[in-house]
Amino acid sequence: MRTKTLLLTAALGVAGVASSMAQVYSVNAVGYVNLTIPKGFSIVANPLNASANTISALFASAPDGTTIYKYNNATGKYAINSFSFGQWDNASDTLTPGQGAFISVLSTYTNTFVGEVMQGSLTNAIAKGFSIISSQVPQTGKLSTDLGYAAKEGDTVYKFSNATSKYVQSNFSFGSWDTEPTINVGEGFFISTTAATVWTRTFSTQQ
Repeated sequence: MRTKTLLLTAALGVAGVASSMAQVYSVNAVGYVNLTIPKGFSIVANPLNASANTISALFASAPDGTTIYKYNNATGKYAINSFSFGQWDNASDTLTPGQGAFISVLSTYTNTFVGEVMQGSLTNAIAKGFSIISSQVPQTGKLSTDLGYAAKEGDTVYKFSNATSKYVQSNFSFGSWDTEPTINVGEGFFISTTAATVWTRTFSTQQ
């Protein structure tokens, strides 16, 4: 999934936040992320905190036939939300920064997310077992090294490949990743944990 990001502020325009997060001067960074969603299945995430984080607002330009599958950790099942004849089955369902969901599209299209970069002391609660999650900050990087996830013994990350329809697995054991996963802007991923945990990170665009 290719992304193009431009973050605008009241005082200054800032380019390239998604890739570097460097040389940003405004406390409130708002703007947009253009996320190319390829034909077929992908795991996507909402990279910006919008005024309305509803599926109908976030994916207003989705083509007919688009379906979003949100995984429920408690039941192990998916809530299915389809877009047809110009409307979503469940328009009020949400996808907030830090969550992720499968999306299926019949043809490649670009979805534009508009909102604010989340800053301050950020927390993302992760249940024991399997969950689909994402970074709350629109930044590409290695999961622990760059994005601040404190991995625990037994954690396993599964990144879904649209091109192969298979998962790329990364395991954390004996204090390190076998291959530390790199997470892209607007990308969600499965994580399996042996105990409930919280992904905490303090972030500011002025870093």
